[in-house]
Amino acid sequence: MALTYSAPAVDITLKIIESFGIDPDPLLRELAIDPGLVSDPNARFRYTQIDDLWYKAVERVGDETFGLRAARYWHPSHLGALGYAWLSSSSLRTALNRFARYMRVLTEGAELELRETDDIFSVVLSYKEISRQQSTRTDSFMAMLVAMIRCNYGDDFHPLSVSFSHSAPADSGPYYELFRCPVYFEAEENSFDLSVEDVDKRLRGSNPQLAQLNDQVMIEYLARLDKDNVIERVKAEILNQLPSGRISDSTVAEALYLNVRTMQRRLQQEGTTFKTLLNEVRQDLADTYIRDSRLTLNEISFLLGFSEISSFSRAFKRWKGKAPSAYRRA
Repeated sequence: MALTYSAPAVDITLKIIESFGIDPDPLLRELAIDPGLVSDPNARFRYTQIDDLWYKAVERVGDETFGLRAARYWHPSHLGALGYAWLSSSSLRTALNRFARYMRVLTEGAELELRETDDIFSVVLSYKEISRQQSTRTDSFMAMLVAMIRCNYGDDFHPLSVSFSHSAPADSGPYYELFRCPVYFEAEENSFDLSVEDVDKRLRGSNPQLAQLNDQVMIEYLARLDKDNVIERVKAEILNQLPSGRISDSTVAEALYLNVRTMQRRLQQEGTTFKTLLNEVRQDLADTYIRDSRLTLNEISFLLGFSEISSFSRAFKRWKGKAPSAYRRA
């Protein structure tokens, strides 16, 4: 199956091209990219089409720092539910974990890995073999990322450092001007480093319930994107059934028009189980809900599908090492 790229995100590329006084329409026609689909939140283009678009656009513009202009034009709508979940995240840690988890909503041609030491939280970008590994695409992602963080954190934010695997351009000034931190070229990997203190700071736009609603939209979107991905389909149905309080492997299998044993076998082939997925979904939601002081512990227990608050408390203590009331106070 061909890897794809979110159509609305292409608007960033088009705006960058236009900012150089170039009409992008001839390029779109040449690459068979329908401009009418760019505003469709459910549309996707082949990843290779967008890779070609970047390649040809940079050729025509002739500016090595082309990709950095993504910071000017990023908008939450370019990422759909992922963009709005980002804005309502409680901290940069939860926002970045969302981005890494749901990266496929944006693109199937690249991946994010999050790493952490005592002091540094790193976001590492890598590409699949299908990509040309274009330096301008890496620049655009890092530029978009710093713009997204400043939208949440404030315009005074700057990372600890940014590293690029590509070589330095003739003029590296625009990189330092945008990121306001040390910038390294010809690095082993593409990395965006933040302080652990920054990633755990409470954000003013935090809205756990809104973030969770957008999470559900993304899980359902991914389930539709890959109908053969049994993990995403099961997780989407778990989210749908949790508040009923009667969720089980049989109720989920029935909703997916699968035999229970068939569903169990397919999950096992993917290296997981229904119980593991149920636990993962509950744990993610619990972390979101517990930060919302407007929700009582009884309400959270209900939303997670536990029949008794004592069951929820025991599960939460396994996940976090503290009872939910103590964790909330902390």
